[in-house]
Amino acid sequence: MMAVREVQAQSAAPAPTADTIQIKGLIIIKGKDARGKNTYKFYNDTTYARNKLKKNLHTKWFVIDVGFNNYIDRSDYTGASVISRDVRYSYAPNALTATQVAKSFDYSAYGLNTFAPRGGSEPLTPDEFKLITGKSINVNIWLIQQRLNIYKHKLNVIYALGVEMNNYRYARNITYVPGYPTQIIRDTVNFSKNKLFAEYLSVPLMLNFNSNPARPGRSFELSMGVMGGYLVKSRTKQISEERGKIKRTDDFNLKQWRFALTSELAYGPVKLYGNFSLTPLHDYGLEQYPFSVGIRFNGF
Repeated sequence: MMAVREVQAQSAAPAPTADTIQIKGLIIIKGKDARGKNTYKFYNDTTYARNKLKKNLHTKWFVIDVGFNNYIDRSDYTGASVISRDVRYSYAPNALTATQVAKSFDYSAYGLNTFAPRGGSEPLTPDEFKLITGKSINVNIWLIQQRLNIYKHKLNVIYALGVEMNNYRYARNITYVPGYPTQIIRDTVNFSKNKLFAEYLSVPLMLNFNSNPARPGRSFELSMGVMGGYLVKSRTKQISEERGKIKRTDDFNLKQWRFALTSELAYGPVKLYGNFSLTPLHDYGLEQYPFSVGIRFNGF
């Protein structure tokens, strides 16, 4: 039979016994009920928590985030559709004026038409870059995270160093074609998997409020701040019956540096995170601002 579990949070834990296990500030006591079945009682060790508060700097290793990606799209699709009626603008950039050439590498309609050229009879729409949200996975590994006390451990600064790994799983059959300029085309095959992967070396900096630092199991926490990142790896992966599995590695017109807002909301051990990029995903053309939300798991 499964053991009956009972959770108790008390200001003082009972004296340790042979059936006592302590994991940092959590004390687990194994016992038996009237029918001889195993029971487990959980206690917060407030002595451990008070001793921990004597330190102003706390370090965690390998904090892991698991969540989902999407983006807010502010690209100029209407203007790009108008420009695409003149095929010269899509396929002969040298025929443009100097002003138009400059616009070809920004977030204007010219830039979008350069990055994702389409004919006048098949205009570009936001649906072309629709994501499968449930399969656009975000995984972050914070190799080191530190919390610095500012005021009574209720107000702290949190900073970290780690990698953000973003998967963008496309619902449509589009393909990134590396080159200068990089282009996104409508493909002729149906992909069972079609994704873009982007990995960043990132440093978040947040201001943290902790409502009850002496009782971490019952405390409410809110952290907000900024984060900077540098693109270290990007690739595409496509799987289809016609071509099999194809992987391409390139920068794919992705912006090398990113700047984002970052936040964390927690109650006890349950932590949620959210990141919103203030810089577009791509260097020109598509003006898409990625964001990610998910669950944060405490490190060691």
